Amino acid sequence: MTAPRLTDCLLQIDGRVALLTLNRDDVRNALTGTRIVNDILLLVEWLNQQSEVQCLVLTGGGRAFCSGGNVKDMAERSNDFAGSPDELAQRYQQGIQRLPLALSELEIPVIAAVNGAAIGAGFDLVNMCDLALAGEKAKFGETFVNLGIIPGDGGAWFLPRKIGPQRAAELALTGRIVEGAEAVSLGLVLELLPQSQLLPRAMQLAQQIASKPSYALRQTKRLLKLSETTALDQFLAICAEVQGQCHHDPEHLQAVNRLLKQMGQG
Repeated sequence: MTAPRLTDCLLQIDGRVALLTLNRDDVRNALTGTRIVNDILLLVEWLNQQSEVQCLVLTGGGRAFCSGGNVKDMAERSNDFAGSPDELAQRYQQGIQRLPLALSELEIPVIAAVNGAAIGAGFDLVNMCDLALAGEKAKFGETFVNLGIIPGDGGAWFLPRKIGPQRAAELALTGRIVEGAEAVSLGLVLELLPQSQLLPRAMQLAQQIASKPSYALRQTKRLLKLSETTALDQFLAICAEVQGQCHHDPEHLQAVNRLLKQMGQG
């Protein structure tokens, strides 16, 4: 495998798991004014073109998971935040909005290992992932309204689907920060872990997921996404077609024979 060359992220491959670390601690891993979005786009394209990696873990290097937009640039109306309303809208569409679209097309599961603050678009990035774990230093906030802006990266689409419309409205309309046990109770993350155990637990979970038959794993993720927008009759028809392919997948027969052997019937 020839992995893509990244600029502001670090990529490690451990068996069938990829670990991507956002690596701009100088700006708390901001998504604007860095190459982090471009790096993730490159990685998604590469992962969808090869079959050896079956799960991605996403974490932040340094103090934060991801601080979202660069507030200093907002204040100065510079870089990504310069220009007329039409120019800004176009920049959103051609910039950060490519991130949710790309992650929605990623065929393998993604686990966010949230090591620190995940604020604004950084919080939305967590919600774009399939699963999330949090360390003790993790903080979450849909804080756009505090700055007089909206979740321009699509966060208001992801958050209600994750925790329900009423809880999502409360977080988005107050802009308050959520920490620790509350993040678990709201369903923002699966587990709260000591900081030293966060990444090992995320990698353990990723390895468990990545060990499953490849075709079934990718199709299961696809079906979970389709269930959000597809009528039941259409969804069942898709399931029937996918299941037919699964029954002819060599990994299915291998898995069945392993189970029979474990049961003493193989």
